[in-house]
Amino acid sequence: MRPLAVAITGGIGAGKSEALAAFARHGAATVSSDEIVHRLLREDEDVRRQLVERFGDRILDDVGQLDRGAIAQLVFGDRKQLDWLERLLHPRVTQEYLDWREQLGRLPNPPRVAVTEVPLLYEVGGDERFDKVVVITAPPELRAERSQAAGDLREARLLPDEEKARRADFVYVNDGTLEELDAFVADVMRKLTA
Repeated sequence: MRPLAVAITGGIGAGKSEALAAFARHGAATVSSDEIVHRLLREDEDVRRQLVERFGDRILDDVGQLDRGAIAQLVFGDRKQLDWLERLLHPRVTQEYLDWREQLGRLPNPPRVAVTEVPLLYEVGGDERFDKVVVITAPPELRAERSQAAGDLREARLLPDEEKARRADFVYVNDGTLEELDAFVADVMRKLTA
């Protein structure tokens, strides 16, 4: 039986990764789109080839591996380059988490809930691939404290939190303690598995 497919989304610095960790503690199978991207950059030869063709050797580190920081510097200030990178990576990321969910469903004792952290969920129409959506949000000043990336080009392309919250099945304003976030996740898991 296929696990219930749940997406976590929200703005930069809202606490999506902490929420994902809480879902894992409460028995969900979890995967992060960012982790998938990091693995693709490390291991996918086609991704490596296309990036080097586009940007040259300046995106390689001392041992010839892709340097995520160098790539970020080139794309996050340039909308055209960022769009190109997302067109390269998003279909692969989506396929990876869909394959992962299928594999979970074939396990002898599959988990009841599979949670994927997807930062650009609504922006790429990804919500259609999930049974439920959890939006994690936080006040802008808190998000800025948590992430140096808040306010950059990526943030400008995100749907406003209010719109995400309107579309979501569960919403959490992450302005308290980790224990409070954990209690919210425990309650969501209870509702999902009831």
